[in-house]
Amino acid sequence: MALRSGGRKLSFDILAISQYDDVVAATSLSRSNSDPPGDGASSPTRRKKKKRRSRKGKTLLDSSAVSEISAIDGDVSYSCTTSTVTETAVAPPDLDGESSRAVTLPLVFGELRQRNVGSMANGGSAEMMVSEESGCSKKDDNVKEEIAEKQSDGKEIDSDQKAELSGRKLEKEGTLDWKKLMAEDPNYTLPVEKSPMKYFMDEMYAGNSLRSTTTLGNDKERERVYDTIFRLPWRCELLINFGFFVCFDSFLSLLTIMPTRIIMTFWRLLRTRQLKRPSSAELSDYGCFVVLVAGVTLLQQADISLIYHMIRGQGIIKLYVVYNVLEIFDKLCQSFGGDVMQSLFNSADGLANCSQENVQFWLWRFFSDEVLAVVSSIIHSFVLLAQAITLSTCIVAHNNALFAMLVSNNFAEIKSNVFKRYSKENVQSLVYFDSVERFHIMAFVLFVLAQNILEAEGPWFESFLCNALVVYVCEVMIDIIKHSFIAKFNDIKPIAFSEFLEDLCKQTLNIQTENGKKNLIFVPLAPACVVIRVLRPVYAAHLPYNPLPWRLFWMLVLFAMTFVMLASLKMMIGMGLRKHARWYVRRCQRRKLHFD
Repeated sequence: MALRSGGRKLSFDILAISQYDDVVAATSLSRSNSDPPGDGASSPTRRKKKKRRSRKGKTLLDSSAVSEISAIDGDVSYSCTTSTVTETAVAPPDLDGESSRAVTLPLVFGELRQRNVGSMANGGSAEMMVSEESGCSKKDDNVKEEIAEKQSDGKEIDSDQKAELSGRKLEKEGTLDWKKLMAEDPNYTLPVEKSPMKYFMDEMYAGNSLRSTTTLGNDKERERVYDTIFRLPWRCELLINFGFFVCFDSFLSLLTIMPTRIIMTFWRLLRTRQLKRPSSAELSDYGCFVVLVAGVTLLQQADISLIYHMIRGQGIIKLYVVYNVLEIFDKLCQSFGGDVMQSLFNSADGLANCSQENVQFWLWRFFSDEVLAVVSSIIHSFVLLAQAITLSTCIVAHNNALFAMLVSNNFAEIKSNVFKRYSKENVQSLVYFDSVERFHIMAFVLFVLAQNILEAEGPWFESFLCNALVVYVCEVMIDIIKHSFIAKFNDIKPIAFSEFLEDLCKQTLNIQTENGKKNLIFVPLAPACVVIRVLRPVYAAHLPYNPLPWRLFWMLVLFAMTFVMLASLKMMIGMGLRKHARWYVRRCQRRKLHFD
């Protein structure tokens, strides 16, 4: 917008290209609007033309200029660039000879420079002083002076000279070469361009071919590998086997020690003919004997042949499902049965040591615990019997059902246990469960042997031994793999299994450990019921067909022979366990003293 105000003109020239363009534009404008320097004033004709141009309004100087604005308060010139803005107000010369005043106002938009667009007193077109920021260099001033001299001399500035001057003012740095920069960078590992043969040769001599997917190990990783392969399987198998013999010793105690103590108690009663309160151990034996008799009596009513043919008619998949379901119920009944027997023994101890006033309370409590123990033991016995019949069906079948069931069942066990987080106590309980499971498998194999003795025809013993060996080897391999990788994933050292074995040895020697809940809990009542139920038909089938007195005599002879064999086995296993436990505990104590 252009406004008239006392012959004065304000011009706003906003430039955004370069400082060189500002100077050229300013010089061209001063030449077009003024006369060459002289000693006289400018002609009136030119003054009138200049006034007419000031009234016309806004004009564009070139394509790079944005706007030119005239103001009211005198000749004020604005020249804007992208850096800063400087405002210079120049008062026109008056008749009184006042000196011109320059007011510089810094703004935040760009850089303003002064141009002469008004009429001067002497009519000359000399260039005004340029107000710049403190950041402008001396080199820019020299460039402007050269341009001003050439313009004042009337010479034209061609394109080459402009480029030379601009290049002198804006000396650019060297072009950034990306390839050169990446080649000089020592941390740069990704080449920009590489031929296939070059890439293949670099890969050939780069080092380990699996360096991108594996890392360099250390001695700790190597020790971990050898622990998983050698040290831990050996200690784990030693612990499980020791636990198996502990369970076997408890099973033999139930069949030999408990009947002997009951017979001795009744013999003492008949001899003295005095009734007295039984001790805690005697009450516990009575309770176990009642549970055993009730379990054997009810199992006698079960038709094994019917159950066998019902299970045999199922497919392999159903056999796998049935065996897994029975195995789960076996573990549940085993855990619950242990708690029930602990409650029964606690009630027996309370009844033996209570006062006369509390006898009725403790007697009722002992009776309720006894009923619960009978029910849980009978249920567990039927579960074990069904599981033994299922295993016998798989062994007898001729369609490789045994291998299919073993593979599916064992690998399902690995999948359900290996990839879980376990604490040290959980691993110890898991090892104890495997010891009990191995004893149950021994009872199942004994059941299969009894069934083959009763029903098999032709040569069967070789086949039975092979199948029994397959079952045992599969169980051992699965336990080794399972515990090795559980220890690997949970960072459990092989020394932990030695500590578990030490606790089990102390339990065998009746030495109290720090945490009694870590003990191996095994209730042999249900397996004993199954074994007795299976062996009774075998004994009955080999009795001679004689009159009743002779049959009773041969029954007593077989019973005595069996008892002597079981008692001898009990003494050998019990003494061997105690001797090994004593030796191992002393060895662990010496090792601890040596390390301390």
